[in-house]
Amino acid sequence: MRKTALILPVLILAAIGALSSIYIVDEREKALVLQFGRVVAVKEDPGLAFKIPLIQQVVTYDDRILSREVGPLEVTPLDDRRLVVDAFARYRIADIMQFREAVGAGGVAFAESRLDSILRAQTREVLGSVSSNDILSSDRATLMLRIRNGAITEARDLGLEVIDVRLKRTDLPQANLEATFARMRAEREREAADEIARGKEAAQRVRAQADRTVVELVSDAKRQAEIIRGEADARRNAIFAEAYGRDPEFFEFYRSLNAYENALAGNNSSLVLSPDSEFFNYLNTADTAGKKAAAGRSE
Repeated sequence: MRKTALILPVLILAAIGALSSIYIVDEREKALVLQFGRVVAVKEDPGLAFKIPLIQQVVTYDDRILSREVGPLEVTPLDDRRLVVDAFARYRIADIMQFREAVGAGGVAFAESRLDSILRAQTREVLGSVSSNDILSSDRATLMLRIRNGAITEARDLGLEVIDVRLKRTDLPQANLEATFARMRAEREREAADEIARGKEAAQRVRAQADRTVVELVSDAKRQAEIIRGEADARRNAIFAEAYGRDPEFFEFYRSLNAYENALAGNNSSLVLSPDSEFFNYLNTADTAGKKAAAGRSE
């Protein structure tokens, strides 16, 4: 019984020791075996491995591609037009030994803090060497490649491999944004005023051309009317002259009748004339008028 009581704790301790000497490395991880804080083994292949219990400990790091967001960063391009930039990077732990030596017990959190500083510095340096139009144009891909290449060298000292850097958002600061909108509004209003002025000028030209056309058409119509009227008057005078030539007495009688009609028309029926005036030649007696007319026809 005493032997059994002694063997059982020994077996338990042996089992605990055996279990604590075994560790498993996942396929998504890399592992370091530390002894008194010093790296004594590196395990990069997945599977089962052994260590010395109590003396050695295992530290694992993610072997996958990781993402890191870089918070809003204000940059000043060559044209002094400040921009607020958001970016993110994709990276992985390439050299686990160098990574451990660079960050120590700080681990991934400390490494990402250092990586943030590297990305911010590279972003300011690259974007500060070009104009804002280059940043907002299709050349952005080239700028992102320059930021990544610059970050690769510095991140290598941390045992990190920077795979990609992307600019997510590039905006103006709020104060600059309002000023830019005001300037854009002023430019659009100026363009609108120019268009309105050009429209009024074109309308004035069209109106002047139309007025000129009206004057020309009216003048031509009046000219043609005067020609027609003159030809009609000439024809009328010719007819009157021919009629007068055929029977002067009858023509004189006809003219007198027209004179009587015009003189006595309307309300103006009062005339102050001498009784023996020639105006009354055909009003004195009907017989006299008839005799004169007959005498004229007999001649």
